[in-house]
Amino acid sequence: MKLHELKPAEGAVKAGKRVGRGTGSGIGKTCRRGQDGQNSRSGGGVRPGFEGGQMPLFRRLPKRGFKNKFAKQFTAINVDRLNIFEDGTVVTPELLLERKVVKKVIDGIKILGNGNIEKKLTVKAGKFSNAAVEKIEAAGGKAEVI
Repeated sequence: MKLHELKPAEGAVKAGKRVGRGTGSGIGKTCRRGQDGQNSRSGGGVRPGFEGGQMPLFRRLPKRGFKNKFAKQFTAINVDRLNIFEDGTVVTPELLLERKVVKKVIDGIKILGNGNIEKKLTVKAGKFSNAAVEKIEAAGGKAEVI
């Protein structure tokens, strides 16, 4: 099968309804819009969310929470994930991305202290938990905030 031989399955594509093509078609004259009213006009109708003058749902519901637009979003990983590196390696966010330890880095990396680390590493990250710093230094490594 070649690209130019592809076509939809039988009955998968339905022809569009051609309205306004005479009275014999069954959908001529008013074209199923009715005689009068806002929806019979071209460009007629109401905006999304309009409920006929009733207080709209999005205004009836209470506002909740607060979103800080200045907040930094850190990607968190645990120290046990750093055991894949060799002794003496300088672990940076770029290296973590390259080795696919993290999928993406938005504002930085935070190293958390869950698990154990057996390698002597120099870890450079945006943030560290206290437990992570203790475990990295106990293994003979260094934790540097960048």
